[in-house]
Amino acid sequence: MTRLRVAVLISGRGSNLGALLAACADDTYPAEIVTVISDRAEAPGLVIAQSAGIPSTVIPHRVREEFAAQANTVLGNQRAQLVCLAGFMRVLDAAFVGGWRDRMVNIHPSLLPAFPGLHPQRQALAAGVRFTGCTVHFVRPEVDAGPIIAQAVVPIRPDDDEASLSARILDAEHRLYPLTLRLIAEGRVREVRGKVQIDGWRAPKLAMLNPREPASKSRVSRWSLDPISL
Repeated sequence: MTRLRVAVLISGRGSNLGALLAACADDTYPAEIVTVISDRAEAPGLVIAQSAGIPSTVIPHRVREEFAAQANTVLGNQRAQLVCLAGFMRVLDAAFVGGWRDRMVNIHPSLLPAFPGLHPQRQALAAGVRFTGCTVHFVRPEVDAGPIIAQAVVPIRPDDDEASLSARILDAEHRLYPLTLRLIAEGRVREVRGKVQIDGWRAPKLAMLNPREPASKSRVSRWSLDPISL
C-alpha cells in the first residue's frame, strides 16, 4: 500500500500531532507523517515528533515570505503530498497557501463558519449557543476559511467554562482529524465549486436536540441529548 506523505505544522503542545501519529502507527492506515515543522523552538510538540522518530525542523515565523520559502524547501525534500496544520498559530503567506491549494488542511475548535479566529470556545460561551465543536477544512489565505471537509459536534453544558469546553472539544478533535486524514488519503475527498464532496458519505438519519424536551408539560429538568429521527 502506498501511503500519503503528510507534513504537520505546529506551534504548541502537539496534541493533534500525537493523535495523527497514533493513527499512522497502524500499518493499514493510508497515510504517514514524514516531517514536522514548528515556528517555535520551545514547542512541546517537537518532543512528540522526536520521540516518534519523525524529522522535525524549526523555522521562525518573523517574515511570512521567508517562512514560506524555507518550509517549501523542507516539504519538497521530504516529498510531502499534504500539509496538516495542527495548532499552528500563524497566518501563512498567501502565495504559500495558494501553492498548496486543496493539499493543506486545518482543524479549528468551532463549527465554522461560526466563531473563527482566537478563543472560539470563549466566543461560543458568550454567544449562548447550545452546541459547538470542531471543523477540518481546506486552507485558504483568509483566516479559518476554506471548504469544510468534516465537523464534530460538542454540546455545551450549563456549568461549562472555557477550560472544560476546550478539553471536550479537543477530545473530539483527536478523533475527527485522523478520520478526515483517512478520507483524504483514500482519495474520497473532492472540492467542487467551493464545497467538499466525500465519496460514499451519507447524511446521518438522526439529529440531536439540546436540551431534551420532556414528555410532560413541566419545565426542562435536566440537560441531555436525545436523537430525533429526520
